[in-house]
Amino acid sequence: MPYDESVPPTPHRRPLFAAAALAAVCLSVAGCAAGGGSGGAQGSSGTSAPPSKGARVPEQTSASPAPSAKPSKSAPGRASGPLSGKTVVIDPGHNPDNHLHTREINRQVDIGTTHKECDTTGTSTASGYAEAQFTLDVSHRLRTLLQAQGAKVVLTYDNDRPYGPCIDERARIGNDAKADAVVSVHADGSAVGNRGFHVILPAPVTGGAADTSKIVEPSRDLGTRIAGLFARDTGSAPSNYVGDNTGLDVRKDLGGLNLSTVPKVFIECGNMRDPKDAALLTSASWRQKAAQGIADGISSYLQG
Repeated sequence: MPYDESVPPTPHRRPLFAAAALAAVCLSVAGCAAGGGSGGAQGSSGTSAPPSKGARVPEQTSASPAPSAKPSKSAPGRASGPLSGKTVVIDPGHNPDNHLHTREINRQVDIGTTHKECDTTGTSTASGYAEAQFTLDVSHRLRTLLQAQGAKVVLTYDNDRPYGPCIDERARIGNDAKADAVVSVHADGSAVGNRGFHVILPAPVTGGAADTSKIVEPSRDLGTRIAGLFARDTGSAPSNYVGDNTGLDVRKDLGGLNLSTVPKVFIECGNMRDPKDAALLTSASWRQKAAQGIADGISSYLQG
């Protein structure tokens, strides 16, 4: 199966989440609860076969209306609001039609320290709900929340191209926008029983076009705030197999992070291959909570 840009090469199962671990994740983020519930995760296998054309898309609920089917890719925020003057780039992971363009997405691109595939297919639930559907839905919800606070929001992809974009282009979009924060939205494809969300942070990397020296610390601040507030808003626990129950993981092998010149993190919202996590990821009301948690983390970071 294709290597997933967001999946670690050798993840390990961790003990179940404890309340004290969540307190460590929250650090100085006020109001973070050590709530229970379940979350998403990231796995060892990377991707799964793409969903069938007839795969069921989870229904929207009246409690959390879906965004319009195809909003504009980039739109300014309101004239006023707590995030007025700030630019946020949202990077919805993968593309539902990547599996139809294997030659293009398997093309190697330079990530500074090495070369990797342009993109991958992503994963899906057992019922066929694709990661790319999930990430775009959450990204639309997230954009709406951030624009309501006055932010200018740019999406790297908005169902407007047949495949990709490649991971180097995804990084470049954030850089060119001079974004104050970039978040790449994903869901994982790991083993059953691996549960809980985690946020991936850039490691110190220098090589070729990659130099993360200026973004490591602000990205950690961004990621820590997102992890704490995502847990609070969703009730989900940090990953039980990545990040030692902290909800944070540091990676040096991701082109989307290595090539970024602005603060950027990935979030793995849940494990699509675990039935309990899949039940959350396919719930429209839970996806709204996920978007709220990410938005609250971004807002906390941008407002200091």
